[in-house]
Amino acid sequence: MSQSNSRPTDDLPPARYIPAERVIAEMARWGRNRIEGLGSVKILVLGIMGGAFIAAGALLSLLLGSGVASPGGRLLVEGFGFSAGFFFVVLSEAALFTEANVVMPATLLSGGSPARHVFRFWGLAVLGNVVGAFLVGLMVSSVGSYDASFDALLAATIDAKMRFRAIGGVEGWMQALLSGVLANWLVGMAAFFATMGRTIIGKHIPVLLAVTTFVAAGFQHAPANLGYFALSIFGGEGPSLWSAVSWNLIPAGIGNVLGGAVLVALPFWYLYGRNR
Repeated sequence: MSQSNSRPTDDLPPARYIPAERVIAEMARWGRNRIEGLGSVKILVLGIMGGAFIAAGALLSLLLGSGVASPGGRLLVEGFGFSAGFFFVVLSEAALFTEANVVMPATLLSGGSPARHVFRFWGLAVLGNVVGAFLVGLMVSSVGSYDASFDALLAATIDAKMRFRAIGGVEGWMQALLSGVLANWLVGMAAFFATMGRTIIGKHIPVLLAVTTFVAAGFQHAPANLGYFALSIFGGEGPSLWSAVSWNLIPAGIGNVLGGAVLVALPFWYLYGRNR
C-alpha cells in the first residue's frame, strides 16, 4: 500500500468507547465507589429500583410479544422489550443482582474493598430486586388485566421457566443452574459492553444484542424471572411461590453468579487486570 493511502494514527478521531482491556478496572473502580459511598439503606433502594425496572422490562416483553404469530418475530420483540428494563438499570445506575455478579467479582479481584462490604452490597441488591419486582407485579395486577393473547404468552413463558420441575431431581435442578450460567454470561457481557460505551446509543446497541440473545435462547435469568413470576402469581395464575423459588430462582440464581463471575469477570481480569 502506498504511503499516500495510509492515515497517521494521530489524525484519528478520539475513541467513543473504552477499550476492552480497561473495562474490568473501570468496573472495579465503580464498584469500590458504590461500596464505600453508599449506606445499606441506599443500596437497598437502588436494588428495589433495579428489580422494578427489570419487572417493567418483563411486562414490556409480554406486551410486545403477545399476538405475534411468527416465533422468530415474537422472540425478537420480546428481547427488545426486555432489554429496555436492563437499559433502565444501566442509565439510572440502579443495583441489579446479575450486573453485580460481574462488578462485585471484578471489585474483589482488583482488591481495595473488604470482602464483607462487597457481599453486603450483593445481598442487599438481591433483597431489593425481590421487593422491587414483586411490588411492580402486585401493582400491575391490581390495575387490571390485559387481553387473552397477553395471558396466553405469560402462561407459556411461566411453563417454559418451570420445565425443570417436570424433569425433576438433580437433573432438572442442574439444567436450571446451567441455564442460569449461560444467561449471566450474556447479561454479564451486556454489562461489560455497556461499561465500554460512552454514548447512550453506544451503550444500548450491545445491550440490546446480548439481552435479545439470552431471551431468544430461553436461558434463565433470576431477576427477570422474578418479574414474570410476580406478574403471574399476583394475577392468580402460575406456580406457587415455593415452586418458583426452589425449581427456578435458586438454581438459576446460583448459575447467574457463576456465569457472571467465572465466564466474564475472571477471564477478563486474568487477561487485562492482574498487572494493572
